[in-house]
Amino acid sequence: MNQKGQLEGDVAVVSGGSGAIGRAIIEGLVSAGAHAISLDVVDPGNRVPWVRCDTREDGSVAAAVESVFQKHGRLDLVVHAAGVSKDAVIWKMPVDEWDFIQAVNLRGAFLLLRHAIPKLRHGPGGRIVLIGSINGSRGKFGTSAYSASKAGLVGMAKSVAREVARFGILINVIEPGWVRTPMTEAVPEHIRKAALEESLTGKFLEPSDIAASVVFLCGPGANQITGQILRVDGGQFLGGM
Repeated sequence: MNQKGQLEGDVAVVSGGSGAIGRAIIEGLVSAGAHAISLDVVDPGNRVPWVRCDTREDGSVAAAVESVFQKHGRLDLVVHAAGVSKDAVIWKMPVDEWDFIQAVNLRGAFLLLRHAIPKLRHGPGGRIVLIGSINGSRGKFGTSAYSASKAGLVGMAKSVAREVARFGILINVIEPGWVRTPMTEAVPEHIRKAALEESLTGKFLEPSDIAASVVFLCGPGANQITGQILRVDGGQFLGGM
């Protein structure tokens, strides 16, 4: 489907826009006509509009969202793509690493929505997409902290969907499977092989696959979808059960 122009004039913020998935999401939104801004502690480069933002800090998120709104006079689309992972069985997980994962992945989503939703309410509606993980729904050995944070996004989205529908705002979660990024390519070969064997399509996802799904959920074809999980995983969730 040709998605060009379906988000013409919309203003979007993407947390974690310097990462491989975040950058692809920004590119996808821009290709569909939106003006997309990265909220991140790192400049995404390639002349991508960027506002420095530490998603763990309330004041930083508030200032970043306000900056975008003041500059553009509107906010239509919000994507939380910031995320980190540190693997360990739970009895070996350091408390500070657990807290760091929750702060970026889950607290970051809370803070972004806390400050973005009042701005979305200035318009006729809006879309929110949270980037979760299939491991938030199925769990995986050694990922208790990461999986807990991603599962939290699902509970948050379902509750927020009930709170904001009356304002014309829709919120959904995308749960990717294994996405080919510089980070995942650095994972030991046997782990990557095991993930590939779970895939029903026999290939890893690309960041552009996630971006296309975000554009769909932000576009007119998803105007009756809210509080849902969209698994974009090549069947990995099923293959791993």
